[in-house]
Order: sequence, then C-alpha cells, then structure tokens
Amino acid sequence: MEGMGSVRCWLRNRAASPRNRAQCHGRARADMIPLKLNPTTGRLRVLCLGAHSDDIEIGCGGTILRLAEEHPDCEFHWVVFSATGVRASEAARAAQLFAGSRLRNALLKPFRDGYMPWLGAEIKSVFEEELKPLSPDLVLTHYGNDAHQDHRLISQLTWNTFRDHLIFEYEIPKYDGDLGCPGLFVPLDQRQYQVKVQHIMEAFPSQHAKHWFKPETFLSLMRLRGLECVAPAGHAEAFYCRKLIL
Repeated sequence: MEGMGSVRCWLRNRAASPRNRAQCHGRARADMIPLKLNPTTGRLRVLCLGAHSDDIEIGCGGTILRLAEEHPDCEFHWVVFSATGVRASEAARAAQLFAGSRLRNALLKPFRDGYMPWLGAEIKSVFEEELKPLSPDLVLTHYGNDAHQDHRLISQLTWNTFRDHLIFEYEIPKYDGDLGCPGLFVPLDQRQYQVKVQHIMEAFPSQHAKHWFKPETFLSLMRLRGLECVAPAGHAEAFYCRKLIL
C-alpha cells in the first residue's frame, strides 16, 4: 500500500511458520503484517472529508492524531460540507485541535443537513473544482454503505473524483445500527485515543445534549475495533478500503 508511516493497516500473515502458528493456538496474537504509507509528494498530503461538523473527528480523529505525530511534515486539508452558525465555529475549532500547525486549510460549506443527495450537482462541483487539484496521497471519507444519505453521497463523490487515489472510508456510530465488518485497522496508543475523545467533547458543546454523544460511545467503538485487530493498547479505528496496491 502506498502511503501510512508506522500507522498500521493489518493483514493476516498467512505465511507464518508452523511454529509461530502453534504458539498462537489458544491465545490471542497479532499475527499481522504492518504496511506503511510512503507519500509520493515528498510530504504526506491528507484530505479529510466530512458531511457534517464532527464526522471527521468521530470517524478518524485518532488516525489524524497518529499521522500528525509520525509524519511531522504532513499536511491536512479539511472539508466539512454542512457547517453553518455555531456548527461552523465548532468545525473550525476541531480542525485546529486535531491538525494543529499541519492544517493547510479548512473549507466549511453551507449545504443543508439531510438534503445533500438533492444538491448533488453543486456538491460535485466542489469536488471537481476545489478538491481535485489537491491530489492528496490519502483521502479519509465516509463509509459507502453508511445509513445516512449525506454520508453516502460524500463517499460516492469521493470515488467519482479520486479514482486513482488511496481512500479510507471511516465509520460513524449511530441509532441506525449500520456498523459493518471493516478490514483495515489503525491501532491507537492510550494517549491518542484519550486525546481524540477529549478534543471531540471540547470542540462540539452544542452536541452534548444528544443521547449518544458521550465519551463512552466513542471509546467503546474504538475498544471493539482494538479487540478485532489485537491492538497493543486495546483501541483502534477501523476503515473500509476498496482498493490498495501492494
């Protein structure tokens, strides 16, 4: 795969020796091969796409924190398609918290929440005219089978515009219960997953009244994904990756 410092996506090592497989019997073992990102631009350029304020942070905030640490000269381009009023202020604050000095720009658009599929032509123009020239090494976007119509549209347009790029689709926990079985994992250390949750709660006070917007929601999903990839610190973020090159 072309692209992630020591941020790891995990693939099962089917070439493990019989001795190693025997040692694995009866106990958990991370029998996986870590793959590394090797940016083609000289520095890692990451495009972060979210339909709404807080989507990027919930879906891949920990990965962003880890990338920033492991690629000190990387750059982040941040795009939120529905961010108005206080939600725009919160989105700008969150982008600064997560990306810090590596944030190159934060593009906050005013498209109406919940109506994006009926605004597709306008949103596609943003992709083609404003985002395509960035030519990122990695695109972080919504899961294509997400139950929210806005999320699905952003994922579809990501694939329309960035056909030759490395794309990781992140997941968002929600009432609809649309979580699937992602196959790509980014383990997080204790500081990274804790800082992710702290930043989310700090940046989005307008969402605190929602029944699901709780630290335990975000921690529990990362714990589950950490279990699935035997993450050293027990927590991870997970993604869907339709195409990658070895």
